[in-house]
Amino acid sequence: MKIRTLGRHIKESGKSIARNGWMTFASISAVTVTLLLVGVFYVILMNLNEVATSIEKDVSIKVLVDTTADETEREELLNNIKTILKIDSIVYSSKDEELDELITSFGEEGELFKELYEERNPLNDAFIIKTKDPLDTMEVAQQIETFDYVYKVNYGKGEVEKLFDVIDTSRNVGLALIIGLLFTAIFLISNTIKITINSRRREIEIMRLVGATNGFIRWPFFLEGLWLGILGSVIPITLIVLLYKEIYSYIQPKLEGNFIQILEFTPFIYEVSGLILGLGCAIGALGSLLSVRKFLKV
Repeated sequence: MKIRTLGRHIKESGKSIARNGWMTFASISAVTVTLLLVGVFYVILMNLNEVATSIEKDVSIKVLVDTTADETEREELLNNIKTILKIDSIVYSSKDEELDELITSFGEEGELFKELYEERNPLNDAFIIKTKDPLDTMEVAQQIETFDYVYKVNYGKGEVEKLFDVIDTSRNVGLALIIGLLFTAIFLISNTIKITINSRRREIEIMRLVGATNGFIRWPFFLEGLWLGILGSVIPITLIVLLYKEIYSYIQPKLEGNFIQILEFTPFIYEVSGLILGLGCAIGALGSLLSVRKFLKV
């Protein structure tokens, strides 16, 4: 296509948007409302996913070494654990460090343990293990239980499985909601654009009568749908940026030092804005092309 022809199509699509004021307003309103819903649910879903990932990453396996094992046997156990490929990290914690942690966890009352166990520490040396994929926690723990010199393996058996089930269900429900909203958005927007184009059926018929090609007729409508998508994205992007900025500023200081985190304002907000703008353009242009195709077949 020649640049001069493209310039003409851009000019015509702009004139058409201005000329069909009320229908343009209706189309932009439909795009705005549906994209705002999609954007808000996307922000909620992605932050729920971030929280779920933080919880999953905090799941670890504590391997208590048999108190009868000497240093060589403890090293043998460590070497056996290292052969498991699904393990991401192994941290050794001596029984003295375990006692210090126990005392700290009980606060002032922890001093009682110090007095009781200072002479003879009954705790076990331990290995704290994290897997590359949190979902492998159960499998790795069961494998370690078969090794020699293992006194006990703790990973929250039973609770971890329930936690992963809840997280998995939450993700699936959120994803289903987003997909459902996207289909609703496409349906609403394409129908609104279809009504807009239907009101201009005579204009299309006249263009066909004077010999205009389908491509020539289709381009201004394609560009018009694109503009409607862009204009309809402005308010959702603005509102979500302002709203998320306020929420992030309020919540993030309260989560400082906590293992649970929400997504950082940047670059997440650029991702959301790009997604809304892209969806607006795609749905607007696609809805316009699908609607005008019916008249071009006549």
